[in-house]
Amino acid sequence: MPQPEPRIDVYLRWLRERRGLAFSAADPAAYDALWRWSTADLEAFWRSVWDYFDLRSATPVERVLADASMPGARWFPGATLNYAQQALRHADAAHAAGHPAIVHADEGMLARGELGQVPWPGLRRQVASLAARLRSMGVAPGDRVVAVLPNTPETVVAFLACASIGAVWSVCSPDMGPVAVLDRFRQIAPKVLIAGDGYVHGGVAHDRRPLLHQLLAELPTVTDAVVWPRLDTATDPAEFAAPHRRAHDLRALLADDAAFEPLLLPFDHPLWIVYSSGTTGLPKAIVHGHGGIVLEALKLGVLHNDVGASVDTGDRFHWYSSTGWIMWNAQVGGLLGGTTICLFDGSPAGPHGAPDWSTLWRFAGLAGATFFGAGAAFYASCLKAGVEPQAVADLSALRAAGSTGSPLPAEGYRWIWERLPRVDGERIWLTSISGGTDFAGAFIGGLRTLPVVEGEMQCRCLGAAVEAWDEQGRPLVDEVGELVCTKPMPSMPLYLWNDPDGARLHDSYFDVYPGVWRHGDWIRITPRGGAIIYGRSDATINRHGIRMGTAELYRAVEALPEVLDSLVVDLEYLGRESYMPLFVVLRDGVVLDDALTRRIRDEIRAALSPRHVPSEIVQVQAIPRTLSGKKMELPVKKLLLGADPAKVMNRDAMANADCVDWFVAFARRRRAGGS
Repeated sequence: MPQPEPRIDVYLRWLRERRGLAFSAADPAAYDALWRWSTADLEAFWRSVWDYFDLRSATPVERVLADASMPGARWFPGATLNYAQQALRHADAAHAAGHPAIVHADEGMLARGELGQVPWPGLRRQVASLAARLRSMGVAPGDRVVAVLPNTPETVVAFLACASIGAVWSVCSPDMGPVAVLDRFRQIAPKVLIAGDGYVHGGVAHDRRPLLHQLLAELPTVTDAVVWPRLDTATDPAEFAAPHRRAHDLRALLADDAAFEPLLLPFDHPLWIVYSSGTTGLPKAIVHGHGGIVLEALKLGVLHNDVGASVDTGDRFHWYSSTGWIMWNAQVGGLLGGTTICLFDGSPAGPHGAPDWSTLWRFAGLAGATFFGAGAAFYASCLKAGVEPQAVADLSALRAAGSTGSPLPAEGYRWIWERLPRVDGERIWLTSISGGTDFAGAFIGGLRTLPVVEGEMQCRCLGAAVEAWDEQGRPLVDEVGELVCTKPMPSMPLYLWNDPDGARLHDSYFDVYPGVWRHGDWIRITPRGGAIIYGRSDATINRHGIRMGTAELYRAVEALPEVLDSLVVDLEYLGRESYMPLFVVLRDGVVLDDALTRRIRDEIRAALSPRHVPSEIVQVQAIPRTLSGKKMELPVKKLLLGADPAKVMNRDAMANADCVDWFVAFARRRRAGGS
C-alpha cells in the first residue's frame, strides 16, 4: 500500500500558498533553512502552526508571543481553547471514515488474540459522562484531579474529562511505590483521586488497595475517591469512603448520557502536572498549559512523526509507555490530529519467567499499527533476545518506528532496519527523538523526507532553537556540549507548583546560562545538521526514560537502619547498556551480604519502581562529599565515564578526600572490564 504524502510536504505547500514562503525539506541543507526560519521568526512559525491545524479560539488571536523572556514567555494572550475539544472535534469525521479512537489490549487479551476498540462516539460519550459527574462533585477549573491508573482507555477518558472542565490532571503509574506517589501528589493538594484496585504486569496480579488506603490517609484534601474495581470486580468502593470523603465506582461514572461541551479556557490555563526530579528535594511539579501542549503535540506528532492530520489515512499510532512516562502524554496526543491510538497495558517482556520480547510486536500486528514507538532499551532487549518481529506478527501496516528514552546505538538502527518490513521497497523510516518531561515535547527529532544516518538523530525540531554550548556559552558544531534552547517554546512550563517566586524554575533550567534553557543533556550537532545525545550532563537518574531524582532513592535506601550513607549515579553510555551502581556506607559490623542486597533492592522497588533498582550495589567506606556536605554525584559520574580524576575531584574542596582513591580504582577496574 503506497504511503501518503509526507505531512511536512503538505504543510510546506500550505505555507507557500497561504504565506508566500518557499521552503523545502528534501535534504539537510534545505531543512536547515526551514529550521532557521522557524526559530528566527517565532511568531510567524507558531502562528502558521495554529492556522495550519485550524485551531479555534472563541476570542480574537491578535498576538502570538507577547513576551519572549525565559522564563516567563507569554504566548497567544487572549486566545481560548481546550485540549479535549481539539481531540474530540475529529470524532464525527473519523467515525464516518471507519476509524476508532482507541484500540487496546492487555496481557490476557493479547494471549487470546483479542483487541478492544473504543469508537469516537463512545469516547465522546464517556468523557462527557465523567466530566458531568466530576462537576457534580464540585470540581471546578484549577482543582487538581490525581490518578493511579494503567495505560488503558479508561485513563485516557479520565484525563480528557478533567481537561474538558478545566481541572488539572496528574497521574502516576500503578507500579510506583507509596513514597514516590505521595512525594508527587502531596505537593498539589488534590480534590479527587481516581485509582484502580490493582493491575497485572508480567502475568502477576498486584493488589493496590493497601496503597489506595495509604494515599487517602495521607491526602486529606481529597473529597472524592473514584475506584475502578479492575483486578477484583467484587471490590466495593464504599470501603474507601470516610466522614469527609465520598467514594464512587468509576464504571458507574462512565455510564451516563450527558450533554456537555468542553469549557473554552485561556491559552495558558493549566492542563496537567508532570514530574521531573533533580538531584535534591522533592520532584519538580511542572505545570503545562492547554494551548502550548496542543501546539507542540501537533507539530511533533504530525510534522515530525508524520502521524495524523487527516482522518483519511487511517493512521494507528503506538508508543509503548507506562502512565508515569511523558510518552504516555505524547501517545494520547495522537488524538489531537484524529489519529487512532494503540494502547497496550502490561509488560513488554510478556508473562513472568523467561522474557518474551516479541510481546509488543504481536500487539502491533494485532492492532494494525502504522507507527511503532518504544524506548531504546526495548530495542536493545529485542536484539539480545534474537527476536524476529515479522515471524511472530503481521506487520504489513507498519511504516515507521520511533525510539527515545536514551541514546539508540548504531546496532539498534541496524537491527530495526534488518528486522522490520521494508516500505515501498525501502528500509523502514526510523525516527529517534530526544526531548523531555520538562516541556512535554522534543528538541531533536526526525523527518520522513531526510536521510537517516545510523547512530544519529535526523534534525533539530522546528521551533526549537537548540544548540550545543561550551561552558562559556559559545555555540559548538561537531563538538559535545550542553544542550540548550536559546528561545522559548509554547510548551515550556507555565510554572512549578509551590514555587511562587519562580526561584526553583529558574534554578532548574536557567541558572547556568541566564535567559537560556539548559536541558541537562550532552549533545553534539553534526555538520550535516543531525544530532547525537550522549546522556545526562547532571546526576539525575534517567532509567528507561523515567527521570527520578537521586534524593528520592536516598530517602528509601537510607531509611534502612543498616545504611548510613549512599550515592547513586546513572551512566547512560552511548551505544552500551545503561549502568547504575549504588554505593552504600553501612554501620560498623554490617556486611553487604545477599540478604541485605535483596532488602535494599526490594525497598527501592517498593518505594520508587522496579525501573529504579540499581544494576549493582557496592559497599564503600565513605561517600565523597564537598566541604559543605553535598554528595559529589556528578564528579563520581564523570570519573566512572573516564574523566581525569585530577580534573573532576578537587581534593581541597572535599570533606573526605581520602576516599577518592577507592573510586578511582573502581573506575579503572570498570573500564578494564570493558564496561
